[in-house]
Amino acid sequence: MKKLVFLAAIAVFGLTLSQAQTSFGVKAGANFASLNGDDADDVDGQTTIHIGGVANIGITEFISVQPELLYSRQGFKDDDFDITVFLDYITVPIMADFKVTEGLSLQGGPQIGFNINSIIEDDDSGGEEDLDNVEGLDLGLGLGAQYRLPMGLFFQARYVAGLSNVFEDIEGESVEAKNAVVSVSVGWFFN
Repeated sequence: MKKLVFLAAIAVFGLTLSQAQTSFGVKAGANFASLNGDDADDVDGQTTIHIGGVANIGITEFISVQPELLYSRQGFKDDDFDITVFLDYITVPIMADFKVTEGLSLQGGPQIGFNINSIIEDDDSGGEEDLDNVEGLDLGLGLGAQYRLPMGLFFQARYVAGLSNVFEDIEGESVEAKNAVVSVSVGWFFN
């Protein structure tokens, strides 16, 4: 009996996905990035960029899943030390997309980021060097909204709050600093 119920569930799920409307597209936009946490009180934000691909997989008429694959530059400025830190990530947000009205949807879900480059720049001299104490994995939770026009053009606004510390422990001491990014995007769904 359990096998029959399991097979029936797989069949219903497979039928739903085979009938799901899937759209693929691209997006780009601005990040307003900074850090939150006890050890990030004195840092300022910076404006950076993101760019990448998106898919929207319809589950029902009102619910879909929207995975994305993005290059996202984040980071912060610290005027006390005259430095700017650039944190480059490949991010994979997986947003649940809830249609509110025609074209408008609310989104929320997890995001995983993989740090691919970290640079610290001296604001006075312009010199830069690699920053080697950045965690390779960044976990976050995103909330936002998307407006999609019938022709495929879409606009997004999203806030991603970091759940994991950006920096590795320094001499046994943890650094309480998490990514915080507001992003605004424009994109195009091809179908």
